[in-house]
Amino acid sequence: MRAGLVQLNVGDDPAANLPVTVDLVRRAAAAGAGFVLTPECTNALSGNRAHQKAVLRHEEDDATLSALRDEAARAGIWLLIGSIGVLTHDADGRFANRSFLIAPSGEIAARYDKIHMFDVNVSETEIYRESSAYRPGAAAVLADAGFAKIGMSVCYDLRFPHLFRRLAQAGAQILTVPAAFNHITGAAHWEVLLRARAIETGCFVLASAQTGFHAETGGKGRRTYGHSLAIAPWGEVLADAGTEPGVTLVDLDLAEVARARGRVPSLSHDREFAGP
Repeated sequence: MRAGLVQLNVGDDPAANLPVTVDLVRRAAAAGAGFVLTPECTNALSGNRAHQKAVLRHEEDDATLSALRDEAARAGIWLLIGSIGVLTHDADGRFANRSFLIAPSGEIAARYDKIHMFDVNVSETEIYRESSAYRPGAAAVLADAGFAKIGMSVCYDLRFPHLFRRLAQAGAQILTVPAAFNHITGAAHWEVLLRARAIETGCFVLASAQTGFHAETGGKGRRTYGHSLAIAPWGEVLADAGTEPGVTLVDLDLAEVARARGRVPSLSHDREFAGP
């Protein structure tokens, strides 16, 4: 299976972002990718809650989701929409950060709402409270795409290894980690965490990312790290997209999953223990 990692530099206007995304998805499919992946916040990236409320839509009305479903059907590909922000009917008005796996028919094969919220103080000027605008999901999702079983996650989930272990023990062969990773934490932790998740689980890890500076209406903007990565089950970096928007292609041999797990079968070696 050839996978295509789409790296984006979106702004906070979904209508302006969509043509660029569609073009890159088409380029990936034209290059032979049967599985194409976009990053977190594919429709828009903004920290301004009022602006988000104005531009985000409910799932059934979201133009980005609709267009990318059509594109998956047109190209006959599996498409992982890393995530889009969608409105919910929650009483507190918070949004969902939702990842979608789209089948070659254009149907939604699986949905996953990001569980872990990015509430951190990276520095005095880099402070994030994702939970003030987004409500966390409550369920892990393993999807059967036919060519592989896919464990879904989003960005900050990467720092919670028990989620990925559960997915792998349930049968995941590919872990998807779409991200809009902060440029400071990305430089320090992105590659090592992705490689660790691959090594711990014996899975391929595919991580499409946002990159560069993202201007936003009524805000200071933010910077993301880029470096979309594909990691093999043994931990090797198969592809690194660098910091420019575009498409990165990688060929996956799913037999490598069984080989890696056969060499170190740690997924079956859990033991109960006491304390602390």
